Amino acid sequence: MLALMTAYECPRCRIQSPVSALTWCCPKCRGPWDLAFTSGPVSLPSLASRVNSLWRYEEALPPLPYGPEVSLGEGRTPLVRLTGAATDSAMGSAIGSAAGAATGAVSAKLDFLMPTLSFKDRGAALLVAHARRLQPRTVLADSSGNAGTAIAAYSARAGLDCVVYVPGGTSPKKLEQIRAHGARVVEVPGDREATARAAREAADEPGVFYASHVYNPYFLHGTKTYVYELWEELGGRLPDTIVVPVGNGTLLLGAALAVEELYGHGLVERRPALVAVQAEAVSPLAAAFHAGAEDLTGPAAARPTLAEGIAIPAPPRARQILRAVRATGGTFLTVTEEQIRAAQRDLAGRGLFVEATGVACWAAVSATPPRSGLTVVPLCGAGAKTGLVP
Repeated sequence: MLALMTAYECPRCRIQSPVSALTWCCPKCRGPWDLAFTSGPVSLPSLASRVNSLWRYEEALPPLPYGPEVSLGEGRTPLVRLTGAATDSAMGSAIGSAAGAATGAVSAKLDFLMPTLSFKDRGAALLVAHARRLQPRTVLADSSGNAGTAIAAYSARAGLDCVVYVPGGTSPKKLEQIRAHGARVVEVPGDREATARAAREAADEPGVFYASHVYNPYFLHGTKTYVYELWEELGGRLPDTIVVPVGNGTLLLGAALAVEELYGHGLVERRPALVAVQAEAVSPLAAAFHAGAEDLTGPAAARPTLAEGIAIPAPPRARQILRAVRATGGTFLTVTEEQIRAAQRDLAGRGLFVEATGVACWAAVSATPPRSGLTVVPLCGAGAKTGLVP
């Protein structure tokens, strides 16, 4: 079984470590791992007869023999048109009118229809499948809610003990969901960064598998299936623009992986632009991007924002995120708190109840509508997890 494994590799130091080890970061720079893994091309015609989950893209995924045992049927979420010929006439809100005036079309991928109601299930499925073959004493995660919920659910499915560190003030509904899956919750006083520091300290204890959606690259190879699904849904092509919310950048970096793989295998003729969205209140990556910097110039002030899931002042993969956006000719956009409020209500009026973090991309696209082509935004988390923002 170990022969199926590949290796962790530090993108900065080029140090490698076997993935059979519980070492969760580069021992030299303490940075996150990448995966030394080469995907194979996926045959589009063959997909019709495959399992109806993200595991259908097996050639693109790192070898994980426990995938079927861990799977909850994640992936294959609907792609629904928001603007364009089919919906423009129905728009009544200020947001809808602004978006409808553009000549481009916008579709939403409904990733809040996952088993634990967020896109984090994509990465959690692969991460916990990997953990199951290592059989650690405990699976540990840190999260503002959704990633912790996903890790807790998939750990329960895999029969693994799980503990989740969360910041004080985390949504009670998310805490209830984590505990319902049998995981222990550790509430850390302070913000998301304080929670991450506490979790990293605990991750160094013997027998602990740090199921970090930031540091462990298996998570990114799960989130990349978001783009493989777009490619399949669109008949072997990709949208002109893919817009994603960015805090720690796990969805954006997964999308970048998939784009490069599909392009490298000759399965698409061009790379779509990757557009990253941050809350104006906490936007260190947007500031660095527009300043022309290759890395953060310093951590952002941790101001309150409704988009708590992307309120990350100092993302560890900042250099990779900035490089990925620039490589595709994309950009960074920011949204205000009022735009987030308006976007949540607008989507709810269209039948889509999405949590505040999950509507950030629709808020951004509504403020800056596409002029041509197809743009896809993710709706990442269900509104039932947090409720309607005041």
